[in-house]
Amino acid sequence: MFRAGVLTILIAFSITFAPPAFAQQSKYGTAAEAKAMLEKAVAAVKTNKAKALDMFNKGEGGFLDRDLYPYCFNISDGRNIATQAKAVLGKDVRTLKDPTGRAFGQEIYDA
Repeated sequence: MFRAGVLTILIAFSITFAPPAFAQQSKYGTAAEAKAMLEKAVAAVKTNKAKALDMFNKGEGGFLDRDLYPYCFNISDGRNIATQAKAVLGKDVRTLKDPTGRAFGQEIYDA
């Protein structure tokens, strides 16, 4: 009888208080989460490049988590081949600029 009462209290507690704890996840990924996704993305590309790039573009397989997603381009021509930022898909990443007009990767940013 005592066990049933304790079990009922534990279930009620978990139903009442667990959802708010899970709902407080940040809208931004952490550095550790980004690193884990990078490692997962590298492994996926090594296993099957075409399938991995397709998954990156679709955000499938855990490759889209809040503001985290893989961003891939060809080194030879700078062409973006996988991203969730569809406006830059297929564009030469060497020509992209940030909102202030500075070229990405061309200038040192102050942290």
